Amino acid sequence: SAMLKLKGIPASSGFATGPAFLYQDQELQIERRSVNDPGAEIERLERALAAARAQLADIQTKAKAETSAKEAAIFEAHALFLEDPVLLKTVCTAIENERVNAESAWSAAIETYARKIGALGNETFRARAADIRDVGQRVLRLLMGLGEADLSTPTVPSVVLARDLTPSDTVRLDKALLLALCTAEGGPTSHTAILAKALGLPAVVGVGPALLDLPNGTPLLVDGDRGEVVAYPDQTTLQTFLARSGQASQRAQAERKTAREPAITRDGHRVEVVANVGGVEDATTALQFGAEGIGLLRTEFLYLGRETAPDEEEQLAAYNAVLDVMGTRPVVVRTLDVGGDKELAYLDLGHEANPFLGWRAIRMCLDRPEFFKVQLRALLRASPGHNLRIMFPMIATLDELRRAKALLDEARREVVPANHPLAETIQVGIMVEVPSVAVLADLFASEVDFFSIGTNDLTQYTMAAERTNERIAHLSDACHPAVLRQVRRVIEAGHQAGIWVGVCGELAGDPEAVPILLGL
Repeated sequence: SAMLKLKGIPASSGFATGPAFLYQDQELQIERRSVNDPGAEIERLERALAAARAQLADIQTKAKAETSAKEAAIFEAHALFLEDPVLLKTVCTAIENERVNAESAWSAAIETYARKIGALGNETFRARAADIRDVGQRVLRLLMGLGEADLSTPTVPSVVLARDLTPSDTVRLDKALLLALCTAEGGPTSHTAILAKALGLPAVVGVGPALLDLPNGTPLLVDGDRGEVVAYPDQTTLQTFLARSGQASQRAQAERKTAREPAITRDGHRVEVVANVGGVEDATTALQFGAEGIGLLRTEFLYLGRETAPDEEEQLAAYNAVLDVMGTRPVVVRTLDVGGDKELAYLDLGHEANPFLGWRAIRMCLDRPEFFKVQLRALLRASPGHNLRIMFPMIATLDELRRAKALLDEARREVVPANHPLAETIQVGIMVEVPSVAVLADLFASEVDFFSIGTNDLTQYTMAAERTNERIAHLSDACHPAVLRQVRRVIEAGHQAGIWVGVCGELAGDPEAVPILLGL
């Protein structure tokens, strides 16, 4: 067959070559039947739900062992769907009032729920809708007496192709036979991407329906760096690919050996290389790879996937755990950055037509000062003996910055009388991710100790292109001159004011972009 090149979105870097294994969803045929005993149907449903919870607990344990707690949390969220009182009441009411079988009532309720969530329109909600359908299928298979869908059927190491892969699918796969993941749908933040990165597998997503036309056994090359899938490669393409793959492998080994050495340019300029982390496990890994500190500690891990807000003591323990791992290295903590695209059960964030432009991050925190000060007090109490720095996200105006600093001062006044020790100096800075701050960087520079440029959102807001939408992925280019000019302006304003400037967006981790950033 003739060579075929398919282009998708890079989701997890790396190279793989091997035969295709096409995973097809098992479409379950749901029959709607009238029943004489609704009570018996509800009992059947409850047994299936209990079995599904047990399965999810097993999968969660497996995910923890093979990936990390962050990936395992996906299945904890699945288990929470099964406890949703509104969903369960809807199903039971349908069984009782319409006197229909449990499969039919459950299937209808799940589909309605998933459609509502999916219609909210961004990548996060689409992924949530896929989760709901995944859980729904699990319960249906149990109700119908079917086993779990068997995904580990490739008998040789293979490149798995699918329309999209649910979290359950990716964890059930036999990792020993997995070379790469490629999906026709999905964006760079889909579960396929998250889990592939955690497992260290190359992945390409959003390739399009042509991917699913490839027969099982088709010889494939997968380039996770460029987001390319090549079917039936010719000899020249294969040789070039293998050479690049070998070079990448050698380079990775060499880089690990020198990871702990200081990063100094040829003309003697010292650059601090720090990590973006989301918890203690990430911090430990970052040190192994030579990080000199943490440039962005995401605190959302404390707030998501729970019914009540974390209190001051719990937050203090979590921050101390990360700070203890890092010793006296600098740790920049970003205050809570959630909004309409990340639901918190205990905060009524409401649904917004465009959550990326909505009531989120510092905007929400300033409107909920008592809630916000719990985090600020915990951070202040965690500061002694460490190099802790506090960073406010999504700042758009000087007024917001001043109000946030005033709340930090209030929190300090509340901590001091309780005789909690505090670090003598704590640097306070902001994320530069809204163009208004980049334009007025000289005015902001005199009121903060540092700038950290969030290139992901700065690009999104500059190019008016939602970064999780695969249709306009070509606009999400952080190296666009309109973005780079703003980056340069921020660096110049910062250095003129004598403050340090860092980059914490994905751009800082892109080897091709590093020379440009150094040049700025």
